[in-house]
Amino acid sequence: MNESADIGQQRRTFGLELIRSVPQGLIETAGTTFAMYVAIRVFGAPVWMKMTIAAAASVGLLLSLFTVQIVRRLGCTVNTASVFVWCMAALGFAAAALAGDSAWIYLVGICLAAVMLTVGTPLISQIYRKHYSNRVRGRLFSLAGVVRATTGAAAGVGGGAWLAHQGDDFHGLFWFYAGCSIAMAGCVFAMAPVKLRQTSRLKLFNAFRHVSRDKAFRKLLICWMLLGMGNLLSFALFVEYISNPIYGFELDAGRAGLITSTIPMLASIICVLPWGMVFDRLPFYRVRVMVNIFFFAGILVYYLGGTYLSLCVGIALHGIGRSGGNVLWSLWVTRFSTEDHVGEYMSVHSCLTGFRGVLAPVIAFSVAGTMGPGAVAIVGAGLILLSSLLLIPELRAEAGR
Repeated sequence: MNESADIGQQRRTFGLELIRSVPQGLIETAGTTFAMYVAIRVFGAPVWMKMTIAAAASVGLLLSLFTVQIVRRLGCTVNTASVFVWCMAALGFAAAALAGDSAWIYLVGICLAAVMLTVGTPLISQIYRKHYSNRVRGRLFSLAGVVRATTGAAAGVGGGAWLAHQGDDFHGLFWFYAGCSIAMAGCVFAMAPVKLRQTSRLKLFNAFRHVSRDKAFRKLLICWMLLGMGNLLSFALFVEYISNPIYGFELDAGRAGLITSTIPMLASIICVLPWGMVFDRLPFYRVRVMVNIFFFAGILVYYLGGTYLSLCVGIALHGIGRSGGNVLWSLWVTRFSTEDHVGEYMSVHSCLTGFRGVLAPVIAFSVAGTMGPGAVAIVGAGLILLSSLLLIPELRAEAGR
């Protein structure tokens, strides 16, 4: 959307996005806490199953490389494609709700839902680029993020308390998530249609041409790979570290939900709007390094502190970083791409995110099993530090402008 584009359309999209943020915030607790918690505490999931659940969302991001190209070839709107993937996510949550005592059905349902919730990521970025002006895009995204984080924080407490009361009867929670997926689909369907230039042939890997042509994009992808791998190594073990008795905490559902969902969501509520304003006003690379500092500190405090307080402080610092990281992750391609290619830039970015997200849980659980979660945290923090150091030339160039 240009500065001169329809303000009424921007307002309508923003209103619908605020509504969509409520079910999205509720659903996020499935990925951050409760899907893994149920696998560990109800089904006694083996390591490979926990790895699979932790990696499922990243598989969706990996496959998202093809989403924009398929939409271009079919000629359908971005909205229609988004509705389809979120309805499929609802189907996955429904399968998990119907799983009974079958760990296999539960696993298939959760993984289908997780894949579908992320496979359409480039599509929503395309909507942001089309309907929001450059001047306020970060602020509008962040305001919706406040709603998303608020509902997620409430769901972390409410879902944890509900699960603690229900014992092994988790099924109603996933019916609720299925309904949230349908609500998200309804909101995006009501937005003004966004169409991409249709192609006559399906070129699944065509988006990667931008990597060779755009030097800044290529450099950022390398730095994001290091940062993301460090972050995801640590993220994969957040629930495992406090739920598995071998690490000394063995927290119940209520306290696990408080730490891994509610506290970081509260940090997002407080910080996401300031991060959005910072994104709109400050040079990009400076903001990127500022966010990295919070990730770096949060991971080390969470895993190396050794107390319940350090868990709370570490996850709060990580939550502050995550709120800024969500703004950057979702909107940075709008700074580097033309309008028609935002989805393609984002599909490459999300595909590489998926690639590292698939690898990270395997590495994290394997290393934690032999060397402990502390070793994972040190490696993860080191990768984040390296990613920041590689951006020193860009920081100096920004300072000289």
